[in-house]
Amino acid sequence: MRRQESLRIFVEGGGDNHLTRSRCKQAFCILIERAGFADRMPKFTVCGSRSRAYEMFSTACGLGEESLLLVDSEGPVSQASPWEHVRIRQGDGWVRPPGAREEDLHFMVECMEAWILADMAVLRRKYGQRLQESALPKRRDVEMVPKQELLAGITRATSAADYSKGKQAFELLEAVDPVVLRERCPWAERFFAELDRRTRA
Repeated sequence: MRRQESLRIFVEGGGDNHLTRSRCKQAFCILIERAGFADRMPKFTVCGSRSRAYEMFSTACGLGEESLLLVDSEGPVSQASPWEHVRIRQGDGWVRPPGAREEDLHFMVECMEAWILADMAVLRRKYGQRLQESALPKRRDVEMVPKQELLAGITRATSAADYSKGKQAFELLEAVDPVVLRERCPWAERFFAELDRRTRA
């Protein structure tokens, strides 16, 4: 039986730098707050690497803490179960921790930039005429854009403004419209719906 306490989200991101981890946490908190959770905010633990996020989530499960794990899928999700995806993915081999549920694992698919690309208005506001939209992936289903194509496209499109994942990405993330994000990204909708269910009074 899990303890009844504040929900904690273990999220991949921020690297090994304290300042970028703090900025990453701020961006996710602002996005979640703007999605309607201001009066029922979960706790965020920014873990750096995805493997570290999994390890910390697993420890929390062992302690019976109410937790979610939010990471990049790092590749196409071909399995119906997210836990099966990370179990068979080369480089992961993650086993679902005892006490963890199917709905505890969530993806930003294939990386966080998919959430940014979902709301093109954010990029247009940030970069204006400097944004080279022709360099961005054209697929409507942004969750299906391969990670390398997505990162390369955003880097090319914003090169005049010196886009970098560490400096600009979190500023863009916190400005994403949660309504647009949920409409365009099924995995994001799954995450927010579960967050709503877990934090509802």
